[in-house]
Amino acid sequence: MARTRDTDACPGALQVHQAADGALVRVRLPGGMITATQLAALAGLSSGFGSGNLELTVRGNVQLRAITDVTAVAAAIAEAGLLPSATHERVRNIVASPLSGRAGGRADVRPWVGALDAAICAEPKLVELGGRFWFSIDDGRADVSGLGADVGVHVCDDGYALLLMGRDTGLRMAAEDVVATLVGVAVRFTEIRETAWRIDELDDVEELLPGADLSAAPFAPVAKPPVGWIPQDDGRIALGAAVPLGVLPAQVAEYLAAIEAPMVITPWRSVLVCDLDEGVADVALRVLAPLGLVFDENSPWLDVSACTGSPGCARSAADVRADAAQLVGTASAVHRHLVGCERACGSPPTGQVLVATEDGYRLLRD
Repeated sequence: MARTRDTDACPGALQVHQAADGALVRVRLPGGMITATQLAALAGLSSGFGSGNLELTVRGNVQLRAITDVTAVAAAIAEAGLLPSATHERVRNIVASPLSGRAGGRADVRPWVGALDAAICAEPKLVELGGRFWFSIDDGRADVSGLGADVGVHVCDDGYALLLMGRDTGLRMAAEDVVATLVGVAVRFTEIRETAWRIDELDDVEELLPGADLSAAPFAPVAKPPVGWIPQDDGRIALGAAVPLGVLPAQVAEYLAAIEAPMVITPWRSVLVCDLDEGVADVALRVLAPLGLVFDENSPWLDVSACTGSPGCARSAADVRADAAQLVGTASAVHRHLVGCERACGSPPTGQVLVATEDGYRLLRD
C-alpha cells in the first residue's frame, strides 16, 4: 500500500532530520565505499559538531547525530568528496557485495557502483526518486540480493539477472546494459509512483516492468557480516570488523582511518578494512580489537541490533540500545532487533523484531 505522505522526509547531508537530540545528517556511500581521509573527516565532524559517534546504517551509509552547525558540516562533507550532487544526494542509495573484486564472487561489480552513481546523478528525473528507494548490485555470492532492494542486478551463471524487491524477474541483461537498465527502471518508477516511495508500495508492479515474473521466491537474506581475518584473492588481507549496535565512536573511527586503507561500510553495520599486507593487518587487529570492534564471527554481538531509541528519537518508548546490550549473550535461536516504535527503523530482513511498549517488549515480527 502506498504511503499518503506527499513529501520525502528522508534525511541527507543538506536536508536534515530534526531528531530529539538535534539535527541528524545522513551521508550516502554508494557501495559502502569510503576512503581513510573521508572517514577521518566524518569522525572529526562528529566530534566537533555532534554526538561524538558515527552511526552505520543497514544500507551501508553513515549518520551523524546532534549536529549543531548543519551548514558547516554540509560544507565539510562536500569538501571531503562525499556530496557529488546537491540535487541527487539523497537518492544515491546503492548497496553492493562488500568483498567484490577482492575475495570471491563471480565478477568485480565495483565499476558498476561508480557508473550507477554517476548515472543517477546525471538523470534529472531521479530528483523525484525519494530517499528510501535503493539499488543492489550482487556479484553472485547472494549476499546483498536478499536485502530486498527495489531494483538490482545479480550476476548468475546464465548472465546478469534483473531483480525487483529481491526477486529474480527472469529477465537478463548484457553487462554493458546493466547501469542503463537500473536507471531506466528507477525513471519509470518516478513516472507511475503517485504517492508510492518504494516499488512494493505500487498497486500494479506489472505496470513498472511488463513481462517481469515476480513469482520466484526472493533471495534468502544474509544475517551476519563478513568478520575477522579475510584472505583476498590477491594475497592481501581484509579485516572485517562488526560494530556493536552500529555505533562507531569517532575516536575508534580515527584509529581505523589511521591505517590509511580503503574501507567498505557494509549493510550489516560493519566495516571492512581492505588491501592490507599481513604485517599491517596483524598490527591493526591487535589495536582495534581492544577498542570494542568485533572480529569473532561467533560473537553474541552479531545476534542483536537496535534502532536509535530514546533519548535520540522522540517516538521511541524505550532506550532500546541499552536494552539490546543487556540481551547480548542470552540464549536465542534467531537474531533479535529491538525498536522503540511501530516504524521499526533499521530492521534486518530476517529474525525477530521486538517493539518497546509501556510493559516491556512485544513481538512485532517473527
